[in-house]
Amino acid sequence: MYESSAGPNKRGGARGKVYLRGIETNFAQQNELLPFAPGIILLHNLSRSLAKKKLVHYTTIHGEKRVNAAFLIGSYMIVQHGKSPEEAYRPLIFGGSPPFLSFRDASVGPSTYHLGLLDCFRAVKKALINGFFNFENFDLEEYEYYERVESGDLSWIVPNKFIAFCGPHPKSKIENGYPLHSPESYIPYFRKHNVSTIVRLNKKIYDAKRFIENGFDHRDLFFIDGSTPSDMIMREFLEIAEKAKGAIAVHCKAGLGRTGTLIACYIMKHYRFTAAETIAWIRICRPGSIIGHQQLWLEQ
Repeated sequence: MYESSAGPNKRGGARGKVYLRGIETNFAQQNELLPFAPGIILLHNLSRSLAKKKLVHYTTIHGEKRVNAAFLIGSYMIVQHGKSPEEAYRPLIFGGSPPFLSFRDASVGPSTYHLGLLDCFRAVKKALINGFFNFENFDLEEYEYYERVESGDLSWIVPNKFIAFCGPHPKSKIENGYPLHSPESYIPYFRKHNVSTIVRLNKKIYDAKRFIENGFDHRDLFFIDGSTPSDMIMREFLEIAEKAKGAIAVHCKAGLGRTGTLIACYIMKHYRFTAAETIAWIRICRPGSIIGHQQLWLEQ
């Protein structure tokens, strides 16, 4: 297995006994995620494609795509070959290669927090140890379907514990080309996956009774978009999560900043991830999560 940067017109396919696989061509359907992180789906697809093949995994020299390709190949070595994060990282920086870009948040403008490739490898290792994913029983079709905006825009962060999702609206409709979903559109999926509790972090757009009357516990912990939670809100969220009988579905407006920040607090407390490892894992599951000052707040 080899990692390579190539020209922009390189194409995948078989070359004798060697198979070329490129992030731009073979993974084109997920390219919209590339500025932030390659995502758990791409890691699954790469792991599946490597069985019994000699493979050159290549990318262009484009900085964002290059670091995503490096993440995929290094994470594969951790997941499938038991390498440590440092062992997976070392070959990728050997020989004076240009520095890798950091994996940033979904905000616009200069990044205020450096999240490096090694942070992501350490997150993958800890997630693997704690059973956050298992490709033997990973339902790729379901995961791909529900992470799409038109299908609900939801992502599992910790299996059987936390779902991050986009905030529901009073009714399902298309507004300015963007799909909006009612509370009822989520209920069948939540019931199937033993969700017991909904936590809303943004202003009240829908009536909470629409979840409550369908048997869910619903909690409101509002704080301003882009800000960080007070100590009181953080403690209350942790208490809700620790007492919940089933999984917890958490949303703010987009399900990225406030949502990721509070889920991160639980992961840091209960699984002993560092702040950087936690941000990395959540961003792998839900690209762009934890925005701006929220990253520094978790470090502090």
